[in-house]
Amino acid sequence: MLFNSLHFLIFFPVVTLVYFLMPTLRVRNILLLIASYYFYMQYRPEYALLMLLSTIIDYFAGLGMSRTSKKAVKRLWLVLSLMGNLGMLFFFKYFNFFNANVANLLSYFNIAYQPLSLDVLLPVGISFYTFQTLSYTIDVYRGDLPPERDFFDFALYVSFFPQLVAGPIERSTNLLHQFKVHHEFDADRASSGLRLMAYGFFKKVVIADRLAVIVDTVYNDPRGY
Repeated sequence: MLFNSLHFLIFFPVVTLVYFLMPTLRVRNILLLIASYYFYMQYRPEYALLMLLSTIIDYFAGLGMSRTSKKAVKRLWLVLSLMGNLGMLFFFKYFNFFNANVANLLSYFNIAYQPLSLDVLLPVGISFYTFQTLSYTIDVYRGDLPPERDFFDFALYVSFFPQLVAGPIERSTNLLHQFKVHHEFDADRASSGLRLMAYGFFKKVVIADRLAVIVDTVYNDPRGY
């Protein structure tokens, strides 16, 4: 689902309206969590499982670090978080690149190596939510943040749809606490937000998309230019 698509232009106001109609903070956050996973699953539904796995790893890593005073045990939980998240990121984003470069290196030594190329699509937003969850476990490890004990709030922090696929990467200290507040509708803030969105749509649809036609032409034939 693209931000400048008709689908999103229907999805966003519906979610916003229902959010403010919900009476309790708990129900509101669960609504946002469901909406965020629905939003993400419009790309490739199966890749939502990777985001869920990353969420589970770092949720329990945070709890594990909070339940021990031993530095070595905390470090082990941090290493498990790093390996799990960066391992997934490396596999999907850099495996083919790394494998091809290994083959090129070995060819200098006349070592025959047929690189394995994986035909997989890069999960949308994997870099954003990977480094976002890692920022959480690092903050907990350093003692800058208490662990989040509500799994649903933590899952919402990882998957929050307005910044899931295009960023920015949000620090847990900036975003998590906002899910603990019962927000009231504010007409002035809504108006300001809509103006910012309209300005962003204008820059994307009117300026960027039209410049992309020229830029792509050059990039597709760099020798010709």
